[in-house]
Amino acid sequence: MNLLDELQLPVTQQLALDECLLLAAEGAAPGTAESFRLWELDAPAVILGRGSRWQEEVDVEACLQASVPIVRRCSGGATVVGGPGCLFYSVILDRHARPELRVLDQAHRFVLERLNRGLQSLGCDSHIAGTSDLALATKVGLQKVSGNSLRLRRDHLLYHGTLLYDANLDQIASLLRTPPRQPDYRDGRSHARFLTQLPVAGDRLREAIIAAWSPLDSTDDWPQADSLHLANKKYATDDWNHRL
Repeated sequence: MNLLDELQLPVTQQLALDECLLLAAEGAAPGTAESFRLWELDAPAVILGRGSRWQEEVDVEACLQASVPIVRRCSGGATVVGGPGCLFYSVILDRHARPELRVLDQAHRFVLERLNRGLQSLGCDSHIAGTSDLALATKVGLQKVSGNSLRLRRDHLLYHGTLLYDANLDQIASLLRTPPRQPDYRDGRSHARFLTQLPVAGDRLREAIIAAWSPLDSTDDWPQADSLHLANKKYATDDWNHRL
């Protein structure tokens, strides 16, 4: 598995890169194309799931007033808000080399257990919750710190998600509507009451998450031209309200 150096890219190119890495893996020799990367946005962005209905999940007027772009990723799941203090990770896994990943529930469990071990190594009282969340046990119950989603291809999968450690939770609550689909452990809570932060610094969080996926070979080889082309073709936010 290759560790792709953290890249400072706009949200459209970050999402396009995830999809390009998945597509490139499908054409590679078995066992040679697994990769892992971490990334963070320097400005907020609303990121819809592949099947998300923006009318139900996003406060469009709030996004327009705050000049926050709205984009759609290639994976499923609900809408999230990225930005400073929200660490993203993306992993490409070989379903041929890891047959257990061909069962959807086991694919979720495989990734989330690794992430959870990384958080617990930092002393976090974290747990897998819902279908694909990680949550902290707090005095008010389980509060979400990580939302995750996947995209399947024949022999590989893309699994990616968020880790909140110093995000603007008030802004997240202002940009998103209450989602129509909710895990049972949410218990009807608003974003403000449901979300919380990991009590760790960003550098320590990055180190722990990378360690959870060791051993990794670092590389700076990434499909720059392909991801830029896909970002401009598919993920561009111009006139987004006619695209979504």
